[in-house]
Amino acid sequence: MFDWLIVGAGFAGCVLAERLASQRNEKVLLIDRRSHVGGNAYDFYNEAGLLIHAYGPHIFHTNSAQIVDYLSSFTEWRKYSHRVLAEVDGKLLPIPINRTTINVLYGLSLSDDAEVAAFLASQAEPLDSINTAEDVVVSSVGRDLYEKFFRGYTRKQWNLDPSQLDKSVTARVPTRTNSDDRYFTDRYQIMPKHGYSRMFHRMLRHSNINIMLQVDYADIRKYVPHRRLIYTGQIDEYFDFCFGRLPYRSLRFDHVTLDKTWHQPVGVINYPQTHSYTRVTEYKHLTGQEHRKTAITFEYPTDMGDPYYPVPCPDNQTLYKKYEELALKAGDTWFVGRLATYRYYNMDQVVGQALATFRRLDETLPRQAQPFANVPSAVRSMQNDQLSAVGGK
Repeated sequence: MFDWLIVGAGFAGCVLAERLASQRNEKVLLIDRRSHVGGNAYDFYNEAGLLIHAYGPHIFHTNSAQIVDYLSSFTEWRKYSHRVLAEVDGKLLPIPINRTTINVLYGLSLSDDAEVAAFLASQAEPLDSINTAEDVVVSSVGRDLYEKFFRGYTRKQWNLDPSQLDKSVTARVPTRTNSDDRYFTDRYQIMPKHGYSRMFHRMLRHSNINIMLQVDYADIRKYVPHRRLIYTGQIDEYFDFCFGRLPYRSLRFDHVTLDKTWHQPVGVINYPQTHSYTRVTEYKHLTGQEHRKTAITFEYPTDMGDPYYPVPCPDNQTLYKKYEELALKAGDTWFVGRLATYRYYNMDQVVGQALATFRRLDETLPRQAQPFANVPSAVRSMQNDQLSAVGGK
């Protein structure tokens, strides 16, 4: 009998597995469909020995000292300030839009915040209400910058026009009047020194944690006795899509190794106007690795494949609320993470949500005094030596 079955070995599942095992001395079985832990943050060394992110760039940033302190138990850090350029009208320009972006794009020489603010105000189209992703941008920077930087990129990313998407989509990207070219302004902008997989490997070392990979929850749930469940997968799938499927966007990745030291001046270049891919990432900027070759990844948004992004629009939120009502009635089951709560969370937000969930559980649930029973033979036969397969190189 496991105290906990945790479905999904991304940030949410791994954090909760570690907390339950180390702080409550409870026995956890952590499962995942994939052949590795770490979810979309999984990284690995490719054939050339370059550390790359399997599912596109994952940049850690947060304002929470508590979250950094927690993760610091499992990794050292390297400082990294992420910078992104967008190829617009044949020029590589800083994104988020800042003073340099505007000066280079329009051939201006704006010299201070007030001049930039005045320029943006002259371009903006005031609206009575802000409801969509298009409204956010047009009302703050005007239609020309919206068309150049946002509309094409958003349509590729979501296969919807910004006028059809919730305002949260473009509200995530600020506009600056200064020359700060960092993509994020959080207090902590850091990367795991030896990669995310090494961090997850250390997080899951506890003897109370068992791991089973390449297994589906629907196939195993009848064979694994467990007292309680934490589910971090798709909430609609858990309830057998009884109200219909929640829409997600996925990504296809084209990983390429180049026989040269560097390919581009920053970690990520966005392509809002050209190409079918949205962006190109060069990982050595992110990892700090020194290598005579370099690795890049092209990202192609698609409706097929693993779910990455909940599609933020009113109809989808209405559908999610139906599943949320079922989730609130599910006994001894907790739904945590991006897919289970149909929210676009950053990594630090998922960690924060998982830590908060643990605190609530720890405050309300009695601790188990019953000793851990033997793992059922049916489970042992399915593990196939996977229990230690949790890390990168």
